[in-house]
Amino acid sequence: MNMTMKSWDSDYSTRGRLWGGGVRNLPDLPAGTRVLELGCGDGKTLSAMPSGWRIAALDISLPALRLCSGSHPQSDLILANAERLPFKSESFEGVFAYHVAGHLFLPGRRALASEVSRVLKSGGKLFFREFGWLDMRMGKGQEVEEATFLRGAGVITHYFTESETSELFCRLVPASIESNCWKMRVRGKDLVRSQIEAIFLKS
Repeated sequence: MNMTMKSWDSDYSTRGRLWGGGVRNLPDLPAGTRVLELGCGDGKTLSAMPSGWRIAALDISLPALRLCSGSHPQSDLILANAERLPFKSESFEGVFAYHVAGHLFLPGRRALASEVSRVLKSGGKLFFREFGWLDMRMGKGQEVEEATFLRGAGVITHYFTESETSELFCRLVPASIESNCWKMRVRGKDLVRSQIEAIFLKS
Protein backbone atom coordinates (compact mmCIF):
# COMPACT_ATOMS: atom_id res chain seq x y z
CA MET A 1 0.00 0.00 0.00
CA ASN A 2 1.47 3.38 -1.00
CA MET A 3 1.35 6.56 1.05
CA THR A 4 -1.54 8.03 -0.96
CA MET A 5 -3.71 4.98 -0.29
CA LYS A 6 -2.80 5.09 3.40
CA SER A 7 -3.68 8.78 3.57
CA TRP A 8 -7.11 8.29 2.00
CA ASP A 9 -7.85 5.22 4.11
CA SER A 10 -6.87 7.10 7.26
CA ASP A 11 -8.96 10.16 6.37
CA TYR A 12 -12.10 8.18 5.54
CA SER A 13 -11.69 5.86 8.53
CA THR A 14 -11.23 8.63 11.10
CA ARG A 15 -13.21 11.54 9.64
CA GLY A 16 -15.98 9.75 7.77
CA ARG A 17 -17.59 11.74 4.97
CA LEU A 18 -15.11 14.31 3.69
CA TRP A 19 -17.04 16.15 0.99
CA GLY A 20 -20.03 18.39 1.70
CA GLY A 21 -22.36 20.38 -0.51
CA GLY A 22 -24.23 19.38 -3.63
CA VAL A 23 -23.12 18.49 -7.14
CA ARG A 24 -24.36 20.84 -9.85
CA ASN A 25 -24.93 20.51 -13.57
CA LEU A 26 -24.62 16.79 -14.14
CA PRO A 27 -25.05 16.01 -17.85
CA ASP A 28 -28.37 14.80 -19.21
CA LEU A 29 -27.58 11.23 -20.28
CA PRO A 30 -30.27 8.74 -21.32
CA ALA A 31 -31.53 6.04 -18.97
CA GLY A 32 -29.49 2.88 -19.39
CA THR A 33 -26.26 4.74 -20.12
CA ARG A 34 -23.25 2.77 -18.92
CA VAL A 35 -21.23 5.16 -16.73
CA LEU A 36 -17.92 4.92 -14.87
CA GLU A 37 -17.14 7.23 -11.97
CA LEU A 38 -13.46 7.44 -11.09
CA GLY A 39 -12.62 8.26 -7.48
CA CYS A 40 -16.16 8.07 -6.14
CA GLY A 41 -14.96 8.85 -2.60
CA ASP A 42 -17.76 8.95 -0.05
CA GLY A 43 -20.49 9.08 -2.71
CA LYS A 44 -21.09 12.83 -3.10
CA THR A 45 -21.37 12.70 -6.90
CA LEU A 46 -22.65 9.14 -7.05
CA SER A 47 -25.67 9.94 -4.89
CA ALA A 48 -26.66 12.75 -7.29
CA MET A 49 -26.59 10.58 -10.41
CA PRO A 50 -29.95 9.60 -11.94
CA SER A 51 -31.31 6.20 -10.97
CA GLY A 52 -31.58 5.12 -14.61
CA TRP A 53 -27.85 5.14 -15.28
CA ARG A 54 -25.91 1.87 -14.99
CA ILE A 55 -22.90 2.90 -12.94
CA ALA A 56 -19.56 1.42 -11.99
CA ALA A 57 -18.14 3.53 -9.15
CA LEU A 58 -14.46 3.04 -8.43
CA ASP A 59 -12.18 4.15 -5.63
CA ILE A 60 -8.75 3.23 -4.28
CA SER A 61 -9.98 3.35 -0.66
CA LEU A 62 -12.05 0.58 0.92
CA PRO A 63 -13.27 2.83 3.79
CA ALA A 64 -14.55 5.27 1.14
CA LEU A 65 -16.46 2.53 -0.64
CA ARG A 66 -18.03 1.46 2.64
CA LEU A 67 -19.31 5.01 3.08
CA CYS A 68 -20.66 4.84 -0.50
CA SER A 69 -22.75 1.75 0.16
CA GLY A 70 -26.37 2.51 -0.65
CA SER A 71 -25.61 5.83 -2.37
CA HIS A 72 -27.09 4.66 -5.67
CA PRO A 73 -29.40 1.71 -6.39
CA GLN A 74 -27.94 0.88 -9.81
CA SER A 75 -24.23 1.10 -9.00
CA ASP A 76 -21.46 -1.44 -8.65
CA LEU A 77 -18.77 -0.38 -6.17
CA ILE A 78 -15.27 -1.43 -7.18
CA LEU A 79 -11.99 -1.25 -5.25
CA ALA A 80 -9.38 -0.44 -7.90
CA ASN A 81 -6.80 2.05 -9.10
CA ALA A 82 -7.84 4.58 -11.76
CA GLU A 83 -4.39 4.20 -13.33
CA ARG A 84 -5.10 0.52 -14.13
CA LEU A 85 -8.80 0.08 -14.77
CA PRO A 86 -10.19 -3.47 -14.47
CA PHE A 87 -12.49 -3.15 -17.49
CA LYS A 88 -12.43 -4.22 -21.12
CA SER A 89 -11.78 -1.61 -23.77
CA GLU A 90 -14.82 0.38 -24.94
CA SER A 91 -16.98 -0.53 -21.93
CA PHE A 92 -18.59 2.85 -21.10
CA GLU A 93 -20.59 5.61 -22.78
CA GLY A 94 -19.60 8.09 -20.09
CA VAL A 95 -16.71 8.52 -17.66
CA PHE A 96 -16.76 10.98 -14.76
CA ALA A 97 -13.41 12.18 -13.40
CA TYR A 98 -14.33 14.79 -10.81
CA HIS A 99 -11.43 15.74 -8.55
CA VAL A 100 -9.49 12.51 -8.93
CA ALA A 101 -6.71 13.28 -11.45
CA GLY A 102 -5.63 16.18 -9.25
CA HIS A 103 -4.64 13.76 -6.51
CA LEU A 104 -2.12 11.99 -8.75
CA PHE A 105 1.43 12.82 -9.78
CA LEU A 106 2.07 13.45 -13.49
CA PRO A 107 2.76 9.79 -14.41
CA GLY A 108 -0.48 8.81 -12.68
CA ARG A 109 -2.45 11.55 -14.45
CA ARG A 110 -1.11 10.37 -17.78
CA ALA A 111 -1.97 6.76 -16.96
CA LEU A 112 -5.50 7.77 -15.96
CA ALA A 113 -5.96 9.70 -19.21
CA SER A 114 -4.78 6.71 -21.24
CA GLU A 115 -7.13 4.37 -19.40
CA VAL A 116 -10.09 6.71 -19.84
CA SER A 117 -9.48 6.78 -23.58
CA ARG A 118 -9.26 2.99 -23.63
CA VAL A 119 -12.49 2.20 -21.74
CA LEU A 120 -14.66 4.82 -23.48
CA LYS A 121 -16.77 3.62 -26.38
CA SER A 122 -16.62 5.49 -29.67
CA GLY A 123 -18.92 8.46 -29.24
CA GLY A 124 -18.56 8.30 -25.45
CA LYS A 125 -17.77 11.32 -23.30
CA LEU A 126 -15.42 12.18 -20.47
CA PHE A 127 -16.71 14.68 -17.90
CA PHE A 128 -13.79 16.29 -16.06
CA ARG A 129 -13.52 18.71 -13.13
CA GLU A 130 -10.42 19.81 -11.21
CA PHE A 131 -9.22 22.88 -9.33
CA GLY A 132 -7.49 25.59 -11.36
CA TRP A 133 -4.49 27.85 -10.80
CA LEU A 134 -6.61 30.71 -9.43
CA ASP A 135 -7.97 28.61 -6.57
CA MET A 136 -7.42 29.93 -3.06
CA ARG A 137 -5.44 26.83 -2.05
CA MET A 138 -2.99 27.01 -4.96
CA GLY A 139 0.51 27.46 -3.55
CA LYS A 140 -0.30 26.27 -0.05
CA GLY A 141 1.67 23.36 1.35
CA GLN A 142 4.86 21.74 0.11
CA GLU A 143 5.30 21.87 -3.67
CA VAL A 144 6.24 18.32 -4.65
CA GLU A 145 5.81 18.77 -8.40
CA GLU A 146 4.97 21.80 -10.54
CA ALA A 147 1.57 23.11 -9.34
CA THR A 148 1.18 20.06 -7.07
CA PHE A 149 1.11 20.57 -3.32
CA LEU A 150 1.23 18.25 -0.32
CA ARG A 151 -0.91 19.28 2.62
CA GLY A 152 -2.35 17.88 5.81
CA ALA A 153 -2.57 14.12 6.09
CA GLY A 154 -0.41 13.35 3.06
CA VAL A 155 -2.85 13.95 0.19
CA ILE A 156 -1.52 15.86 -2.82
CA THR A 157 -3.52 18.28 -4.97
CA HIS A 158 -2.53 19.37 -8.46
CA TYR A 159 -3.95 22.60 -9.90
CA PHE A 160 -4.75 22.61 -13.62
CA THR A 161 -4.82 25.05 -16.52
CA GLU A 162 -7.11 24.75 -19.53
CA SER A 163 -4.23 24.07 -21.92
CA GLU A 164 -2.77 21.41 -19.64
CA THR A 165 -6.16 19.69 -19.44
CA SER A 166 -6.45 19.61 -23.22
CA GLU A 167 -2.92 18.23 -23.54
CA LEU A 168 -3.51 15.55 -20.89
CA PHE A 169 -6.48 14.13 -22.78
CA CYS A 170 -4.97 14.57 -26.24
CA ARG A 171 -6.34 11.20 -27.39
CA LEU A 172 -9.86 12.64 -27.07
CA VAL A 173 -11.61 15.52 -28.82
CA PRO A 174 -12.34 18.54 -26.58
CA ALA A 175 -16.00 19.55 -26.74
CA SER A 176 -15.64 22.27 -24.09
CA ILE A 177 -12.99 23.45 -21.63
CA GLU A 178 -13.60 26.39 -19.33
CA SER A 179 -12.45 27.91 -16.07
CA ASN A 180 -15.11 28.79 -13.52
CA CYS A 181 -14.44 30.95 -10.48
CA TRP A 182 -16.63 31.84 -7.52
CA LYS A 183 -16.15 33.42 -4.11
CA MET A 184 -16.37 31.61 -0.80
CA ARG A 185 -16.60 33.58 2.41
CA VAL A 186 -14.28 32.16 5.08
CA ARG A 187 -13.86 33.89 8.46
CA GLY A 188 -15.10 37.18 7.07
CA LYS A 189 -12.94 37.09 3.94
CA ASP A 190 -13.98 36.45 0.34
CA LEU A 191 -11.71 33.76 -1.10
CA VAL A 192 -11.68 32.51 -4.69
CA ARG A 193 -12.41 28.94 -5.73
CA SER A 194 -11.41 28.05 -9.26
CA GLN A 195 -12.35 24.96 -11.22
CA ILE A 196 -11.53 23.65 -14.68
CA GLU A 197 -14.58 21.97 -16.23
CA ALA A 198 -14.23 20.03 -19.46
CA ILE A 199 -16.05 17.58 -21.69
CA PHE A 200 -14.14 15.36 -24.12
CA LEU A 201 -15.48 13.10 -26.86
CA LYS A 202 -14.01 9.84 -28.12
CA SER A 203 -14.30 9.93 -31.90
